[in-house]
Amino acid sequence: MIVSQILGLKADPSVVTIAPQASIAEAVALLAGRRIGALVVSADGRRAEGILSERDIVRGLAGSGADCLLAQVDTLMTRRLLTCARGDAAVEVLTRMTEGRFRHMPVIEAGELVGLISIGDVVKARLDELRAERDALESMIKGH
Repeated sequence: MIVSQILGLKADPSVVTIAPQASIAEAVALLAGRRIGALVVSADGRRAEGILSERDIVRGLAGSGADCLLAQVDTLMTRRLLTCARGDAAVEVLTRMTEGRFRHMPVIEAGELVGLISIGDVVKARLDELRAERDALESMIKGH
């Protein structure tokens, strides 16, 4: 399975972005309202400049308390962005996420944001793939 197939399976393939100058409080409201765990930081909605995750916000709260909610997104975002492409293998992406200990990865094509996949998306896709393989094997064994 490849990233483009995972994107095709998502119920909502849109990517929620936030401007780097937005406040952390705005980001928190967006995360809670959309029930998501990360926002891609982008001034224009097309080019990813970073990512802001729940973990980034928790670190900010631990460091400066509630005052961090007044800070701009670009002060807490992860700038070193690890990305993937539509043609990347799901198992490779899963390995990178696991080794890097992060849960969201922007999908970039020709320098532009085309999607966002979570570790949950990748695991679900892999489980679906394994179920399909199991069902095919059972059918072959049973002679159907």
